[in-house]
Amino acid sequence: MARRTLSAMANTSRHPLHSTLLWTILCLGFLAAGIREFRATVLAQEWEPSIRAFEREDKVHPVAPGAIVFTGSSSIAYWSSLVDDMKPLTVINRGFGGSEYTDVDHYADRIVIAYHPAAVVVYAGDNDLASPGRKSAQSVAQDVRQFVQIVHAKLPQTWVFVLSIKPSILRWKAWPEMKQANQLIEGFLRAQDHAAFIDVASPMLDSSGRLSSDLFVSDDLHPSAKCYALWTSLIKPVLLQHCPPSKTSSRFSLPREQSEPVIAGAPVLIELGFKTP
Repeated sequence: MARRTLSAMANTSRHPLHSTLLWTILCLGFLAAGIREFRATVLAQEWEPSIRAFEREDKVHPVAPGAIVFTGSSSIAYWSSLVDDMKPLTVINRGFGGSEYTDVDHYADRIVIAYHPAAVVVYAGDNDLASPGRKSAQSVAQDVRQFVQIVHAKLPQTWVFVLSIKPSILRWKAWPEMKQANQLIEGFLRAQDHAAFIDVASPMLDSSGRLSSDLFVSDDLHPSAKCYALWTSLIKPVLLQHCPPSKTSSRFSLPREQSEPVIAGAPVLIELGFKTP
């Protein structure tokens, strides 16, 4: 009897501690999530001047609905030949600095939704994974998921094309994590309507899995003119298939069974001086 009483007292005393510990863990989890969201919001404010500059430009040169928006980090922002490269498609460049997917998500309403585009092409993730341990392949894939959800919540018929995270000489050590993120992103997009993954990374590697230095400018990070020519050969056919120039004003799209992106064929790559992967 005495043992049962002591056992009951011990169990009773353990329950409050167990409950307190559980609540502490839950609170810490909520706090961590809150801090991440707060940090992402604060960091995104760094790009406010760039976004306002876009909005001032739009007042001077209004953009008609149905164009194709390219957005993301500096690999898009520095694509100075983009408008000419994508002709006869009508495109606008809304890339900004060293942005990450969280920044693109934060400003999606102002740099994508506002234009009512036929399609949006997004490139980011490079800066997200540049610092080991700060973000994971899983968190970047989740940010891509959020971007697609933001766009399709208001523009369900707009195509979202996500470019793979590119390898680079400067950030080669981060490539395994970037490659994992690409796999997760591609897997998610395969199950989505009006969304597709365009692999610009694999064709940048030679048959031995190495990078050529002439694909980058002197910093060994940002694409060179040769790299942009390669990207054009991969992206433009997909856009022409899904958003032909004569249809973009009405945001025309093909049926789902034709929605998988088509990587440019060998003749196009050979003509530009590239080897097929």
